[in-house]
Amino acid sequence: MSVPKANVAYFVNWGIYARGYKPQQVPVESLTHILYAFADCSPETGEVKLTDSWSDEQIHYEGDSWNDQGNNLYGNFKQFSLLKRKHRHLKLIISIGGWTFSSHFAPMACDGSKRQRFVETSLKLLEDNGLDGLDIDWEYPENDSQAQDYVTLLRELREGLNAHANKKGCPPYLLTIAAPCGPSKYEQLRIEEMDPFLDFWNLMAYDFSGSWESVAGHQANLFGPAPSGDASVNYYTSKGVAPYKLVLGIPLYGRCFQNTEGPGKPYQGIGQGSWEAGVYDFKALPLQGASEQEQPESGISWSYNDSTREMISYDTVQVALAKARYIKARNLKGAMYWELSGDCSEDGRSIVKNLGNLDLSENHLDYPFSKWDNIRNRQP
Repeated sequence: MSVPKANVAYFVNWGIYARGYKPQQVPVESLTHILYAFADCSPETGEVKLTDSWSDEQIHYEGDSWNDQGNNLYGNFKQFSLLKRKHRHLKLIISIGGWTFSSHFAPMACDGSKRQRFVETSLKLLEDNGLDGLDIDWEYPENDSQAQDYVTLLRELREGLNAHANKKGCPPYLLTIAAPCGPSKYEQLRIEEMDPFLDFWNLMAYDFSGSWESVAGHQANLFGPAPSGDASVNYYTSKGVAPYKLVLGIPLYGRCFQNTEGPGKPYQGIGQGSWEAGVYDFKALPLQGASEQEQPESGISWSYNDSTREMISYDTVQVALAKARYIKARNLKGAMYWELSGDCSEDGRSIVKNLGNLDLSENHLDYPFSKWDNIRNRQP
């Protein structure tokens, strides 16, 4: 069964500052879903809360009036609301957790009253801010008890989302997760029990190699022994997940290894990076003096500088296109990118042209219970 493809990308709320990447720059014509990162949850109460209310709800962009009457939403969420009205295929999903906040899940998910608060407050964020769904990014359940709590949390979220949609008489809301691609992480999950509650799984098919390894390696290889994109797809499908519910992650960044002879060789140092040590934005690559090496048939690419002996593992456009062909051949749901500020180029988005027909299902626009007057009334 061939399905319309999802083209999913993360937008990070801290990107509007030093990176200067704003909602108005998002290539909405070629994307179907935005994962808005990140919200957090309280380990003490389970309350889901925004992590930067200025960025999310308050900052005034060009065209925003300071003289509006009433209690109105501004910030990134208002800009995405405007984009959703113009581009009805664009769905906005808030991602809760992420690496920084994932330690807050376990003490919340094991407690029924905290889970109830989690569901209530995440639904309130959805309704208030004009969202189309929820994404859970728990990195990672550490034992079977936590894995069972994850199942229970997803079940209660699905029940809450369905009840909210039924109350409004509207189409269902989306529920997704960021899914691990390391064997020690995905083998811990109760995948068969989680799957019925999810619309799709976003496979984090990157960070397979980095500063935590002793040798330079490929950080997003498609093929080869686990960890690899293909091995992850095979594992999830072996646990009963339909291929058309799997979204393959693609990095918009590269990981650096210094003083090395190349892949599989020892290294010393990881480089300055664009915004953090050892990590370069895709749009900055290849660095001056480096040559690119590509093996699209293996789903790997990297750059190497003979003079500085520096290797950077990242997906070139050709390898990204090879992954698009793989997505079509395996009939996967689509592609996902971490994250948008790493690539503003047209070439970097060309993968969408090779995915096939996109998922053009309409987003939600009606939020009659929003606390914000302009969202509730569909005003500018």
